[in-house]
Amino acid sequence: MALVAQGKTPSVADVAAAADVSRRTVYLYFPTFDQLLIDATVGALTQTSVDRAIGDDASDGANAGDRVERMVRALHHVTPEVERLGRTLIKLTVENGAPADDMPRRGYRRVEWIESALAPLRAKIDAARWRRLVSALAMVVGWEALIVQRDVCGMSTEDGVELSLWTARTLVEATLREAAARHRSARSRTSRRAS
Repeated sequence: MALVAQGKTPSVADVAAAADVSRRTVYLYFPTFDQLLIDATVGALTQTSVDRAIGDDASDGANAGDRVERMVRALHHVTPEVERLGRTLIKLTVENGAPADDMPRRGYRRVEWIESALAPLRAKIDAARWRRLVSALAMVVGWEALIVQRDVCGMSTEDGVELSLWTARTLVEATLREAAARHRSARSRTSRRAS
């Protein structure tokens, strides 16, 4: 991303050197060099706006729901050029088939953003629910959701944003209700044992 942001079109050797890895390692994560360049370009064009939307305050007092909402809005408000690049990235990934090693071929940045937005909730949710919530949100925000909303459902950008916001809120609220119910149940069992 740094090389692309500098206006350069790097080679595989440039990328490997900048990342301090071998060329082989580059191809483990990106099956084609085109995919790497598009991913880096999309990342360079969206990183700042999403980081700014999420903010730095992940303390317990921060509202994870607000942070998720701002992230969803930032991910949906992209220029036509960035959307075209996102669609190309998906096409390249799909054409290369499923990875043999179960390693994600794209979306790692999205997962990082989701985890960052949810950070105020981390201590309130057990590991299994955390992984499920992060994965569920990854399904309803990002390129795939945007394409389904526009191409399959015929939604406008604003309608797509509202649908993703509603879905994200519903997932966060359901997870918090489950965690609270689990906590109440555990306290009840502990108090019965103490009696």
